Amino acid sequence: MTHEFSYHAPGSLDEALALLSEYGEKAAVLSGGTDLLVNIRAGLSRPEYVIDIKKIPELKALSYDPEDGLHIGACVTVNELLEYEPIAESFAVLYAAGAELATHQLRHRATPVGNIVTASPCGDMSSPLLCLEAEVVIVSQNSTRRVALREFITGVKTTVLAPTEIVKEIFVPPTYAGAQAGYQKLKRIKGHDLGVVAVALVKHNGSFRIGINSAAPTPLLLPDFAAGTPVEEVQKAAAKAISPIDDVRCTKEYRAFMVGVYIERLMKEVGA
Repeated sequence: MTHEFSYHAPGSLDEALALLSEYGEKAAVLSGGTDLLVNIRAGLSRPEYVIDIKKIPELKALSYDPEDGLHIGACVTVNELLEYEPIAESFAVLYAAGAELATHQLRHRATPVGNIVTASPCGDMSSPLLCLEAEVVIVSQNSTRRVALREFITGVKTTVLAPTEIVKEIFVPPTYAGAQAGYQKLKRIKGHDLGVVAVALVKHNGSFRIGINSAAPTPLLLPDFAAGTPVEEVQKAAAKAISPIDDVRCTKEYRAFMVGVYIERLMKEVGA
């Protein structure tokens, strides 16, 4: 399906924000484009203006400091994140989830910021970032605000982002740097596919936390558990928190079952 729109490629963040301020809900932001372009072709999205932010240098920033934490700019691709040495060294759960996201070719375009802005319940980056207490830095022409990721995604493909705002970066505090972690993902086929359900686990300082994708309208973060908590107790807490659905990819019963399976596997793998 064809759809005509006006294309803009601003060279600065100020210019991009001015365009968004002018066009508002008529505009869509293009970074990786792995969701937007597919949705335009399918007729699910019909923006009058597309604002391509890939040429804005500050949105390509990727840095980590043990005191300041991790900063992931809006246009940093998943492959760039995986190739950045501190990710494998200090944020193993992000590395594991990023490596499971789609194919190498798509990871060369897809961005961690885009993955959370899309706000799909099955987004691979959401549950690991929830476990790491990530924050979203949101900017508009007149303001900057930081929102915890657990408050940023409000429903299926909905967020707190206003039409005149851009996510400038994801910030991950250094709190869980170096923590033991794991990520398990169920797919319909062997290889690269959307997640049917996924579970992330991060262990740190005598406790561990669990994030879950594709088992509720939004990604979930369970309350922290003390190390040594029986597997059955953690599984029961997860079963109470999730609300899986039946769809073309899976039944709600199998989703709930696999959440329990992955919790048990991850607790053994990480030694929780």
